[in-house]
Amino acid sequence: MIDKEKAKLNPKWQWTKFIVVLLLYIAFLYWVKSWWGVIVIPFIFDAYITKKIKWQWWKDAEGPVRFVMSWIDAIVFALVAVYFINLFFFQNYVIPSSSLEKSLLTGDYLFVSKVSYGPRIPQTPLTMPLTQHTMPLFNCKSYIAWPQWDYRRVKGLGKVELNDIVVFNYPAGDSILSNDRYQAADYYQQVYSIGESLLLQENPNIRLADMTTAQQRQFFEKAYNAGRRYILENQREFGVIDSRPTDRRENYVKRCVGLPGQKLQIKNRVVFLDDKPNKEPDNVQYSYFVKLNNISVKDLFGEQYDDLRKELGISEEDVSCLSRLHGYDVQNGNVLNQAVLQQYDGYMPLTARAAKELKSRGVVSAIRPVTDQDCFSGTVYPHNAFTGWTRDNYGPVLIPKKGLSIDLTLENLPVYERCIKVYEGNDLQVKGNTIFINGKPTKSYTFQLDYYWMQGDNRHNSADSRYWGFVPEDHIVGKPLFIWWSSDPDRGGIRGIRWNRLFQWVDNIK
Repeated sequence: MIDKEKAKLNPKWQWTKFIVVLLLYIAFLYWVKSWWGVIVIPFIFDAYITKKIKWQWWKDAEGPVRFVMSWIDAIVFALVAVYFINLFFFQNYVIPSSSLEKSLLTGDYLFVSKVSYGPRIPQTPLTMPLTQHTMPLFNCKSYIAWPQWDYRRVKGLGKVELNDIVVFNYPAGDSILSNDRYQAADYYQQVYSIGESLLLQENPNIRLADMTTAQQRQFFEKAYNAGRRYILENQREFGVIDSRPTDRRENYVKRCVGLPGQKLQIKNRVVFLDDKPNKEPDNVQYSYFVKLNNISVKDLFGEQYDDLRKELGISEEDVSCLSRLHGYDVQNGNVLNQAVLQQYDGYMPLTARAAKELKSRGVVSAIRPVTDQDCFSGTVYPHNAFTGWTRDNYGPVLIPKKGLSIDLTLENLPVYERCIKVYEGNDLQVKGNTIFINGKPTKSYTFQLDYYWMQGDNRHNSADSRYWGFVPEDHIVGKPLFIWWSSDPDRGGIRGIRWNRLFQWVDNIK
């Protein structure tokens, strides 16, 4: 009311507000480098100066109309404001899984800055605010796939740096299975796994190690086709095969342990960059075999060990992992070293400190890290090649960098094939021993985007780049700045609030 009366008495006040809003709006257009927005300026001028359009006509209406429209006006304004803020400045993100423990914990709520690396111009602009890809309750898409704009990023305060914790869109999430049971799974890993099983059932004597590179490629092409065909024929179980635009894929958060242009290799769990070991996170976790000392798994879950679990950061999820060794792993043939079945009760993710404390306090009688020779940990990226790599011994791979040219061979093609075909949109085919890109035979390729290597700090319990490969720059969402709330899912009420984590800066979690 004061503003309106002041405007009537002094028109200069309206001009002052108009000029301030106009300058801020022009500064925003300059920042995002999109001048289509100038078509809005006449409407801003009318709202403050000429007032030809009755923007709030409902204020002169009768009671019910005025009441309803006032609420609609407030809701629309709030949705537009939230959409704008989430798109260009910051958004909330909650840690849904234990892949970054014990650095970031399940139940941590993060303030994620999009300005740190520069916000992306929306690739799928027509979307419902505060949703990622699905409308709550209605369980339908919360976006309209058309129009699809090309990738463009506004200038930010900096770039992704080594060991930054980063929020990004899940790279392998371009294709999904619509059944809720499989939506969180890696579609490509599912397809290849099913296809390989079908081919091995037909011919149990297949030995990939004895094949040439060209023969291996043919095998994996057959496996992919067989797996995809099986899924299409069993839609009642898997659902339909659907796709998602880049910015509508699931948000993930991991630590960047490899930058564009660096050579990465994992040797006995340690990440090496350009042949030098990268610093491990302070609270890095690995899985440890444990032999409990005259107590049961149920006892470890119990109230008497609650304070110890809290002190050492051991969650109920961690303890539940103890049942996998003698259950799931035996049933699925994952145990490679049968001796561990007699020597240990199971394994669980632990920090080095937690492992040491469990032994010194007599909770366990024996404890040691799990290795590649003990248990099969799943197939790693790339899924269409026989590499012999594992989660603890991986590579070497050269992380692609914008403008970097590499020699392209049948041997290294599987590592970079997804970058070339999916992320950079080229037609890639192999005929005989010759690689064709966009219909032309080639022996080299120059990358158009920067790529990153992301891993969780819970190294033996994290789906990350070791399983789905490089993260392209157009998938980067933002940088977590601080934890604004943290609640322990194992403990309810006031007791579950992690007071010591509130407003903790993420950059301080090394």
